[in-house]
Amino acid sequence: MEWLTGPFEVTFVQRALWGGMLVSAICALAGTWVVLRGMAFLGDAMSHGLLPGVALAALFGGNLLLGALLSAAVMTVGVTALGRTPRLSQDTGIGLLFVGMLSLGVIIVSRSQSFAVDLTGFLFGDVLAVREQDLLLLGVALLLALSVSVLGHRAFLVLAFDARKAQTLGLRPRLAHAVLLGLLALAIVASFHIVGTLLVLGLLIAPPAAALPWARSVRGVMTLAALLGVTATFGGLLLSWHLSTAAGATISALAVSLFFLSHLASALRHHRRARLLGAHATATD
Repeated sequence: MEWLTGPFEVTFVQRALWGGMLVSAICALAGTWVVLRGMAFLGDAMSHGLLPGVALAALFGGNLLLGALLSAAVMTVGVTALGRTPRLSQDTGIGLLFVGMLSLGVIIVSRSQSFAVDLTGFLFGDVLAVREQDLLLLGVALLLALSVSVLGHRAFLVLAFDARKAQTLGLRPRLAHAVLLGLLALAIVASFHIVGTLLVLGLLIAPPAAALPWARSVRGVMTLAALLGVTATFGGLLLSWHLSTAAGATISALAVSLFFLSHLASALRHHRRARLLGAHATATD
């Protein structure tokens, strides 16, 4: 039991666990819609699009979180505006914003050699450096994400399956899409300093995707995704402690592993059901 509980007796590991649990809940709320609507590329683009704001904040000694929020707002407005351009596909607009924002961030970073460590932290995060004030901010972000998810659930649900029906029902799909982008931006901004922008998709996409074969409702997917994210956080911190690996990367890798295990188990379950149905049909004949 010492092997299992020993690492979590250390204060900074306890904070990392709480931070990862809060991030898992936030990412479950936003990531479920990302998976249902096939918006993984958008999530990737928005996470990397934070770089210019973070780089500018670091350059002028400002708050990195505020810089990330500024970049997220620019990405959200840009994706929404380009999505309304009839002759431009959404993927094309997202790709252009992705490359443009990332290039701008690299240009800003290249102006100072002192950004090397900060850039590494931006890309890969540092879950073991979570502070008490970070936990407070994550708690506020979770309450905000939960409020948006509850208030916008009906509009998000209809939008995920039939945007034209959302228009017919008077649910204002364009506004719902913009709010959903804001929810995604909130999850990414809240998570990037924990697991980094390169790894945030691990918690944003893998747990909801792993939950899909086993849940019967959107709320069920969110709940199971949060539990899987917490499992990945606990297991990742435990493994990184004993194996001396990067904590954020280990958490994300474990989350992706849970996805593959979930779908393997689901495939085996369907195969077993098919065999039982075949045997039953044979016996009936």
